[in-house]
Amino acid sequence: MLQLLPSRNGVNSMQVFQSRFGQIEVDPDTIIHFPLGIPGFEDCKNYKLLHEESQDPQVLWLQSLDDSAAMFTLIEAERLGLNYMLTLSDEECDLIELKNAEDAKLFLILSRPDGSQISANTRAPLVINLQSRKGLQKLDVKADIVFRNT
Repeated sequence: MLQLLPSRNGVNSMQVFQSRFGQIEVDPDTIIHFPLGIPGFEDCKNYKLLHEESQDPQVLWLQSLDDSAAMFTLIEAERLGLNYMLTLSDEECDLIELKNAEDAKLFLILSRPDGSQISANTRAPLVINLQSRKGLQKLDVKADIVFRNT
């Protein structure tokens, strides 16, 4: 459930009510927009990236602002020592307004099916343009995954 409320400085801010995190105040300038949604969640286009209170958070949560039940656990691909050689089409770059590769950050969705070990979806990373705060999920990535020593 979303509600637009006036903030302390007079600028409107959104608040999302989510059971896991309670009430969260969201600055509109921090919303990440997925123009096409995320496959399976096409109606969820606006998200807030949340993290544990830490100088260097390991795990992040991508909380939908359109459906409070939709939340994804993420990790930066770099944290796992993964380097992708990923090619985005001109249409994909235009969709997320990506002009410089350095502005893109890759995230992997984590899951724990049936309470088993945690796994990362390495074949469908999320690509987020940190400048425009727009993202997409790149499906069926067939790029080589190169492990590096950290």
